[in-house]
Amino acid sequence: MTPAPSSETLYCAECGRPSTAAELARFGSLLICSSCKNNYAQKLREGAAQPATARYAGFWIRVVGALIDGIILGVVAGIVQVAIVGSMITLPRIRPGETPDPAAFASMFGLIGIVYVVQIALAATYEGLFVGKLGATPGKMVIGVKVVRPDGSPVSLGRAFGRYFAKLLSAMTLLIGYIMVGFDSQKRGLHDMICDTRVVKSRA
Repeated sequence: MTPAPSSETLYCAECGRPSTAAELARFGSLLICSSCKNNYAQKLREGAAQPATARYAGFWIRVVGALIDGIILGVVAGIVQVAIVGSMITLPRIRPGETPDPAAFASMFGLIGIVYVVQIALAATYEGLFVGKLGATPGKMVIGVKVVRPDGSPVSLGRAFGRYFAKLLSAMTLLIGYIMVGFDSQKRGLHDMICDTRVVKSRA
């Protein structure tokens, strides 16, 4: 159990609090902050926690998986959206000297809103079902990673759906929630911290 020598910003593997490396104690491959150190050491003594041996998936390999999922989901969403709304969305005609029809614009924006809701529902269902049932989306399966709990157990269906919506928060923070993967000792994004999940390599 020795402190890490670097002064870069890292994150506690227990609470996720940002700290400098000098303020963190190392337990195996985990970095634990001073606030959590004693409790974590007690867990180790009682056998309730073990130093991590999992091989966590890093930032760039997860980007590749996300791109694959994005392509698959984009194709599926496009087909479903055409089947649902078809050619219902039409641009209101604006002629010189005429006042645009507010009802036409309201209808157009209403249909755009429906398309957005359909996209969110499809994406949540895609990720929730695949992660909750198989532990990984098709994109994650291709690159050989899966989503698990800290002890390596599978993610429940409810937690998988919750993780999708937590990913929206990671995106809304100017993608900082995703970038955190590159700096956390367990390669967690903000959504992983919120849902207490890890992304690990499932094959060599």
